[in-house]
Amino acid sequence: MTALFEKAMVQSDLDLPLVARGKVRDIYQADTDHLLIVTTDRLSAFDVVFADPIPGKGEVLTQMSNFWFERFRPEIANHVSDLTLDRFVPTDVAEAISRRAVVVKKLRPLPIEAIVRGYIIGSCWKDYQAHQSICGIQLPAGLQLAEQLPEPLFTPSTKAEVGDHDENISYERVVDLIGQEVADKVKTVSLRIYAVAAKHARKRGIIIADTKLEFGLDEHNQVVLIDEAFTPDSSRFWPLASYRAGQNPESFDKQYVRDYLETVHWDKKPPAPALPDHVISKTAEKYREALAMLTT
Repeated sequence: MTALFEKAMVQSDLDLPLVARGKVRDIYQADTDHLLIVTTDRLSAFDVVFADPIPGKGEVLTQMSNFWFERFRPEIANHVSDLTLDRFVPTDVAEAISRRAVVVKKLRPLPIEAIVRGYIIGSCWKDYQAHQSICGIQLPAGLQLAEQLPEPLFTPSTKAEVGDHDENISYERVVDLIGQEVADKVKTVSLRIYAVAAKHARKRGIIIADTKLEFGLDEHNQVVLIDEAFTPDSSRFWPLASYRAGQNPESFDKQYVRDYLETVHWDKKPPAPALPDHVISKTAEKYREALAMLTT
């Protein structure tokens, strides 16, 4: 690893019981009712975790999610606790991870990912070209690459384990998995907060083309927003100034990495290829730029 990445956190090591290591987050048991989540600088693309980290990425994801959680509080409860890190780890450790870690309420995560799409891009563009539909939802003819959809679409998926791929599912399947009332709440809230976030971001010069949200249930079976919200990892961010329908947009997110990976011979299965220094440093720069534009 070059000097460029010496300060990156690939993996945390806290003196707490480890619950899981996800694609990006390390999750620890804080106490009976709380978890301590550390967002590392690990990179996941095409559902594969890379050996090369993106320095500072975990701090950006945490700070941006906290910004949105607070903004959405009138619309939907979130998992962030009022408890501080130094209640569970030594003060020096708490200070070292303060910008990338948070204590959250322990909830029951729902087994779906709530995806909202406002523009047609990526795999959905391929679906549209083949079937004139996205996830089984018929669309008008004549849409262009990266064009804004007539209205945002709720297109849920399964929640894959590390190394597996998410799969698009119908709304009917969501109802089967989590029940009609919870499914309706998740869909309604997802579309509502996407609209709020997209409006805010557009004023700051960023288009949120799509996003992935996750939810859980509390002890009263109330729906709660968890994991992360409207970050460069969970969303496609495009600069408004250079956006043109019909063209592949520039991005503030890990699409920069995806675009590079499309130029190399890789079957999108582990092991992931090494990333050049310029791809890593440019991606880190884009993450920081998005945070500054959206939250300051």
